[in-house]
Amino acid sequence: MSTPRGEGGSGAVPRWTTVARPADRTPASAADPRPAGVVVWVAVVSVLVIVAVAVAAVIAARSLAEAESVRDAADRADRIADAIVEPALTDALVEGDEEARRAMDDEVRDHVLSSSIVRVKIWDDTGRVVWSDEPALIDRRFELDEDDLEALAGAGDESSVEAEVSDLTAPENEYERDRGKLLEAYRAVETPGGQTLLFEVYFRYDEVLQRSGQLFAGFAGITIGSIVLVVLLLLPVLRQLLRALDRARVQREALLERALDASADERRRIAGALHDGVVQDLVGASLAVSAESGSARARGDETTADGLDRVAGALRGSVGGLRSLLVDIYPPNLVRAGIGPALDDLAAGVRSRGVAVVLDADAASALDDEGQRLVFRVVQECLANVVAHARASVVSVTADRAAEGGVVVTVADDGAGFDPELLTRPEPDHFGLRVLADVAGAGGAGLDLQTAPGRGTRWRLTLPASASAVATATGGRGAPS
Repeated sequence: MSTPRGEGGSGAVPRWTTVARPADRTPASAADPRPAGVVVWVAVVSVLVIVAVAVAAVIAARSLAEAESVRDAADRADRIADAIVEPALTDALVEGDEEARRAMDDEVRDHVLSSSIVRVKIWDDTGRVVWSDEPALIDRRFELDEDDLEALAGAGDESSVEAEVSDLTAPENEYERDRGKLLEAYRAVETPGGQTLLFEVYFRYDEVLQRSGQLFAGFAGITIGSIVLVVLLLLPVLRQLLRALDRARVQREALLERALDASADERRRIAGALHDGVVQDLVGASLAVSAESGSARARGDETTADGLDRVAGALRGSVGGLRSLLVDIYPPNLVRAGIGPALDDLAAGVRSRGVAVVLDADAASALDDEGQRLVFRVVQECLANVVAHARASVVSVTADRAAEGGVVVTVADDGAGFDPELLTRPEPDHFGLRVLADVAGAGGAGLDLQTAPGRGTRWRLTLPASASAVATATGGRGAPS
């Protein structure tokens, strides 16, 4: 015989796809979401939302903290200038008097410099550093930027206090580069003689980070706590939803089982009506026409006899076609003789459509009644798919005893194959794939698929040991009712 491409063709063998799990009674391809998956999904989304809120809170807290620290630095610089620096200014300091410089140095070191303030500078309007706690800067000149000049021009105006993050790459800040990130605040001050100077003070940026942590704790704590509370409040709703989904799944499986039973009953009724009615009438008509043909030939009317023989042959052909159809609709052998003859009937119907069938399924006779009905339903649907879609030349149906005591039934063809994704998104003319999944899952059997476009198709039905317990215990073949 030819070998189905799913079994031994050239190229890589397609991987097996689980369609239904043994004893799970839930098809793997069912569209119903699993409760555990929904819970995990909700948990992941909640974590992502909390992380996103935390990141946004950190960014917002940092921005707010910097703005708050800039304002605070401006306020502190303004108070220091009014209360300490400006009262200590003298014209002699501007002129470079050493005594005046020592007096300012003592005043600043005693009352201004601290763990948060690391540098103080006093400039004149030419860009000369009149005084600084860093002696190397005194009497050096640097170019004043527009903000510095505006602050000098706003002497006496309280709103002229400015604060910003320090640019440590600027030449005048070379001695602050080892202090880390800094905030600088500056404003105009006046000497007793009326000369305008620029007072500048540098604050550590650590206070900004500390402030941002405080703001984050307040802002993010409330926000994240609210999100967690909402998630906790939604958990009972989620649990009820999952229960409703589970009930709907159970109801759907029950409806499917009832539909399959009703379908089997209806098939049996239609098959009985056809067999006892139309088929018998056609058989009788065929016999009557054959008898009339014999009478006509006895009278020497060969022309009429030949015509009647053709009519009788057509009637016998119609009877044969109807009987094949009856096997497809409902196999009487499944009731009378068991699964083996019933599968023979299915194979005969497929062979009549030009597809070779290799049948080796004696092991299926060890199954109980329910197991045999399940095997027949699955094999019937697989063979129907082969005839309708596969364009196969040969199909094999085999049944083997599994090591665990169950039975494994394999249906393999050398046809066109298909994309396994059709299991989850069946096209209208491939709905039989979902029927296979539902039938196997509802029967507690395992169903696996091995296929790919151009690689043939293999279905593997795995029935647990319990399905063969009755037949094994009685030592005979089950007789499905």
